[in-house]
Amino acid sequence: MEHLVSRRVFILRSNPVAPDPRVEFTARSLIAEGYTASILAWDRGGTSPQDEIWNGVKIHRYQLPAEFGSGMKNLNKLLRWQVFLWRYLSKHRAEYDILHACDFDTVFPALVCKIFFGKRVVYDIFDFYADHLRNTPPLLKKFIRRLDYWAISRADAVIIADDSRREQIAGSHPRKLSVIYNSPEDLLPPDSQNDEQSFSIIYVGVLQVERGLLEMIKVVCRHPEWRFDLAGFGGDEEKIRNAAVGVPNICWHGRIDYSTTLKLSQNASVLFATYDPAIPNHRYSSPNKIFEAMMLGKPIIVARGTNMDRIVGEAESGLVVPYGDENALEAALLQLETDPDLRKRLGKNARRAYNIHYSRSLMENRLLNLYNELVEGNR
Repeated sequence: MEHLVSRRVFILRSNPVAPDPRVEFTARSLIAEGYTASILAWDRGGTSPQDEIWNGVKIHRYQLPAEFGSGMKNLNKLLRWQVFLWRYLSKHRAEYDILHACDFDTVFPALVCKIFFGKRVVYDIFDFYADHLRNTPPLLKKFIRRLDYWAISRADAVIIADDSRREQIAGSHPRKLSVIYNSPEDLLPPDSQNDEQSFSIIYVGVLQVERGLLEMIKVVCRHPEWRFDLAGFGGDEEKIRNAAVGVPNICWHGRIDYSTTLKLSQNASVLFATYDPAIPNHRYSSPNKIFEAMMLGKPIIVARGTNMDRIVGEAESGLVVPYGDENALEAALLQLETDPDLRKRLGKNARRAYNIHYSRSLMENRLLNLYNELVEGNR
């Protein structure tokens, strides 16, 4: 009984997990290792079922309408989310032993449960919250940073999404620290062939103007022979969608599931992730798009000064352009379009880097080692 009790996990995430590859990876990996895992999520759009069983994982969603990326306008709703988490976790405290808190907006209810109920807390930092906020006063950001350092020091274990983020959380004192990249499961069949008919580009992810999406739309408009698949959701969704409306070679998909994402990406010529390096979180970013490109053996275009340029440069798996420079972006795309051998070489390098440094199995071993250390320490 003690063995089973010590392996019950609640994962906390402030989006609907529909999809959320990192959360899904965590849940599936834990279950495969003999843990039980449930997810508490925040459905801001009201488009997902309140209760759902996904691959053996129970998902319960708090349904409260709210916009992504709206800063202080969401403060009241963020506080209500905190209250919901505390009440739910308090009521169901006999059903879990470890809380996996994803990002700053879930960690404090988890730490309260640690203090009052003796629960273990794993703090998984997808993005450092103070550097992620938009439209938030600088003084409040500074206060949040201090709180985040405190939370990092109080958690039983901390996970960061890139080794470079050690610098971002410098000043905190994590008890255990593990680096787990956003690597996807290896879903590329041996000797797979894609259905690439013409030069095509794909972006699936958070829809924010600081990710070079408006610049890409302008470039694609000048090349009707190209195809651009665009999907995701986020704070600037309406603005980006409106810019793409009426452009015949842009295919708008909206929110799509992960299997559709991978299928579209496998059939694309190139992926891109051109984030604005003026945003602190972007300077430490290593989004799953980089590792999806590696897994699929696809080249990727990234912006200089975003940490992604370091990863791509070391792997020689893509091209680097200055952020916001439409001419440089267009030149990189033309280079890839007209040189299929370059695309092939970059793709092979990408796949090699995935196998050696970033594979899902390597990341899964890190996650499970961390959890098993917590469980053994608890027992």
